[in-house]
Amino acid sequence: MPEILIYMWPAYVAYIINVASPGPANFAIIGASISQGRRAGLITALGIGCGSFTWACAAALGLAALLRNYALALEILKILGGLYLIYLAWKAYKSARLPDAKAAIGNARTDYTAGQLWLRGYMIHLTNPKAIFAWLAIISLGLPENAPVSAIVLIIAICMTSSLTIFTTYAVIFSTSHALRSYRSARRWIEGTMAVFYSVAGFKLLTSRI
Repeated sequence: MPEILIYMWPAYVAYIINVASPGPANFAIIGASISQGRRAGLITALGIGCGSFTWACAAALGLAALLRNYALALEILKILGGLYLIYLAWKAYKSARLPDAKAAIGNARTDYTAGQLWLRGYMIHLTNPKAIFAWLAIISLGLPENAPVSAIVLIIAICMTSSLTIFTTYAVIFSTSHALRSYRSARRWIEGTMAVFYSVAGFKLLTSRI
């Protein structure tokens, strides 16, 4: 088993850089944490982690590679992911337009439930075709040919533990009292930035080639 760990090291480093770098998933965790608190950020992180685990299992079973060979199915997935990001951008834009007093009242009435937060995080990752290829790289490049099942389980467990650690760290950091005070004082700017980010990410996903 030690030789498996040595073999997977380059793919693992690339995976961690991909998970830790700014993107729709981390931005969703940051947004939930600073606007609704640590609980919301952690639940969103869990949903994103579950989405990653779904693609990990798919890659391990060969389903992601099969999906990659069906261009139409992957194109539909890409379009759904782009539209979902644009939908999130529209919601952030509407929130940014609200005066602070109205936003406070609105947030009190429309806070996401735990299920909605989890589903939001899950869908962000599930509809991102790049997550498929990240796990394809991990499984194909991080394991030798004819690797035993135990090696596949090990690499998924290591990557999932690392990604959940990164996601929850984002949630904890951006749900501190300092972050919450900063959000209250600059709520409209932050929501506006989120709207722009999601718009750009959605447009990029819709127009990119897979």
